[in-house]
Amino acid sequence: MKTTATLFKPYSALGAVVVGNVSFGEDCSVWYNAVVRADSAPISIGSRTNIQDCCVLHVDSNSPLKIGNDVTIGHSAVLHGCTVGDNTLIGMGAIVLNGAVIGKDSIVAAGSLVPQEHIFPDRVLLMGSPAKVKRELTPEEIQENRQNAALYVEEAKKQF
Repeated sequence: MKTTATLFKPYSALGAVVVGNVSFGEDCSVWYNAVVRADSAPISIGSRTNIQDCCVLHVDSNSPLKIGNDVTIGHSAVLHGCTVGDNTLIGMGAIVLNGAVIGKDSIVAAGSLVPQEHIFPDRVLLMGSPAKVKRELTPEEIQENRQNAALYVEEAKKQF
């Protein structure tokens, strides 16, 4: 498969794999052993987004993957053909399936499962299997999401 990744100052760790039609915004980072596989539909990743160790990002032919700016995707998370809004944190081991939409300024708790075609509003904490809205996020939590993404930009510059 030919890779047509569009790279604009991304940072990539040893063992990270990017395949297919993938576009990255500025200052993204793809960490150790993460897989970004756009073999049957495009994957678009916004600026300053970090894809941490052992994540899997994949698509189906009718389900592209769209990730906003300043998104943190925690270790071993799986995102498949979904949409993730700006300044959102996807917790470690969370799974987000085809057609799901996560609003901006949100958190998907570690280990949560977001089912296919579920659409969630902005500024919420999602938790559980299946994931449900637990509450609205505080302004402090929204700011922590932003700070976390910024920290990963700086860490990537140091390591790569």
